[in-house]
Amino acid sequence: MMPSALTALNRESERLSHILADLTDADWAAPTRCTPWDAAALTAHVTGALARLGPMLDAPEPPEALVDAAGYYRPDERFSPRTNQIRVDTATQDAAAGGPALAARFHAAWTGAAARCAAEPQGRRVTTRHGDPMTLEDFLTTRVVEVAVHGIDLADATGRPRWTTPEAAAHVTALLLGPGTAPAGLGLDPVAFIAKATGRDPFTDAERAAADRHGLTWLALG
Repeated sequence: MMPSALTALNRESERLSHILADLTDADWAAPTRCTPWDAAALTAHVTGALARLGPMLDAPEPPEALVDAAGYYRPDERFSPRTNQIRVDTATQDAAAGGPALAARFHAAWTGAAARCAAEPQGRRVTTRHGDPMTLEDFLTTRVVEVAVHGIDLADATGRPRWTTPEAAAHVTALLLGPGTAPAGLGLDPVAFIAKATGRDPFTDAERAAADRHGLTWLALG
């Protein structure tokens, strides 16, 4: 049975929080593939992605959910050069707080968001900052994507082994391939599949063909 998105977010965020607590000054300054961010700015970005949950839950609940988790990643204004620049600048500014403060902020953002979400009823709906009316479950799935994928980016930047917790991997692969299709069917482990499906690594021609046959959903990512 698929774990809830909140369970997946908790497991993946807990893992990331432990990693952040162990980063050195050199790690925090390490460049990432998400240019121009270093590890500190990347962490600030992920923290901001979780911190949005509070204001969303404070806002009025929309009458219906019209966008699912895959639809959230559609290529429109949310990933335009202007919006991406705002995203880059905000995280870069927040990174000035320094590594220990960033690790503490991430932990507070994750645990605070998790506590708020755990108190919400099943079927709760929210409106994203982009105006998407979604179920909270679907929006939490997008937060799992953020933490899991950028966790891979952080691991690569700091020279650590890549990770994705089983709960998070289940949610991300279900989003990308649909329920019931495992990356093993493509000859890949979950972490390698997620890295390739989100553009961190290239698919081989054979892997790409197999992914397309299995109905891979390509996400627009900033």
